[in-house]
Amino acid sequence: MTARLTVAVITWNEEARLRRCLESVAWADEIVVVDAASTDKTATIAREFTDHVFVHPWEGFARQKNRAVERATGDWVLSLDADEEVGDELRESIRRVLASDAGPNGYTVARRNIFWGRFIRHGRLYPDWQLRLFRRGAGRFVDRDVHESVEVTGTVTRLDGALVHESYRDVADFLERTNRYTSLAADEWARRRRPFSAADVVLRPLSRFVSMYVIHRGFLDGWRGFLLAVLYAYYVFIRSVKIWERVRD
Repeated sequence: MTARLTVAVITWNEEARLRRCLESVAWADEIVVVDAASTDKTATIAREFTDHVFVHPWEGFARQKNRAVERATGDWVLSLDADEEVGDELRESIRRVLASDAGPNGYTVARRNIFWGRFIRHGRLYPDWQLRLFRRGAGRFVDRDVHESVEVTGTVTRLDGALVHESYRDVADFLERTNRYTSLAADEWARRRRPFSAADVVLRPLSRFVSMYVIHRGFLDGWRGFLLAVLYAYYVFIRSVKIWERVRD
């Protein structure tokens, strides 16, 4: 018998992108959506694909995702963000895992990041491996404020195929998320009492730009590669300033 798959998704005001995400996994045995009380049509769209839509106040990325995982009844769990889609090759790879139901307890998946309508191949934005498929009961998201990740008990290996990631709608969307994510990252840095100096405010953003644009050849992605290197350096700059504020206080 083929093992059952649950797709776990968390949402908040994702009406513009959620339908494409859920259409890409409509073949799954079960879809679970945990929504953080969206004020748009997110929950309505989700209910077109599944009866398993649960509204829960926002508790942070890791906790929300763990709530979705806890609702899963399938043998395997595929965790997705609302701005991600499962490509055809990845779908077939997952089906092979379900058919054999043997081997590793988790699989990492390459992610194809799309910016301004173009797949970005350089700047460390591909293959952007993400651990997303795991046996139910063997994986759980680490409770961190930002850049949450799955910890799996047992062997983990890579899976063929890719997630398609429509990350940012535009520059305004990037800047809006930057403000939110950098605050979370700075709070976590301060709690962990990691070392930080005023020089990091300059050195860390510069290092990010050079790494993305020069060392990892972001320039090969044209103006998109340059703009992304600048934006990610800006992200690191704002995060560094916020960390400096918290460390100084």
